[in-house]
Amino acid sequence: MTLIERVPLIETGVSLKAAMRHLAGAVSVVTAGVGDGRTGATVTTAHSLSVEPEVMVVSINLNSSTWAAINQHRHFCVNVLRADQMAIAERFAGRGGLKGSARYEGASWSALATGALALEDALAAVDCAVEDTIVRHSHALVLGSVRHVVSGEPGPALIYHHGAYGSS
Repeated sequence: MTLIERVPLIETGVSLKAAMRHLAGAVSVVTAGVGDGRTGATVTTAHSLSVEPEVMVVSINLNSSTWAAINQHRHFCVNVLRADQMAIAERFAGRGGLKGSARYEGASWSALATGALALEDALAAVDCAVEDTIVRHSHALVLGSVRHVVSGEPGPALIYHHGAYGSS
């Protein structure tokens, strides 16, 4: 059998969302805004785009308060969560009905160069100024020029796979 003659996948009609659940993703909290207007979201769609120059990319839902804050303040911070920070991931995912600045309660945060907040005990925090946005369908890809990086103590990362949290 040649590469072109491969057997097709058995199941068809599966949604993209269902197929992507097979990917394990590192969990980060993206923060944006200032004062009472600060907000954030839990994502598995944050990664470096390039290291020269240093640029991050995140995918944010256009209907979210996080998109509105990023678009208004032109900054965001990617906070890479440790395996024991599931409660923070849940808060920023909107579990328990928390919104906006209430999601920050119960953890220690510091403002970085852009004014976005960094989780003090995250594995890493990457502070970014918005360089460009690409809006397609329901989401925006936000490219951020890295302004400051904080690296915490090494340890296992929080991951998300098939609808459940785990660790690396």
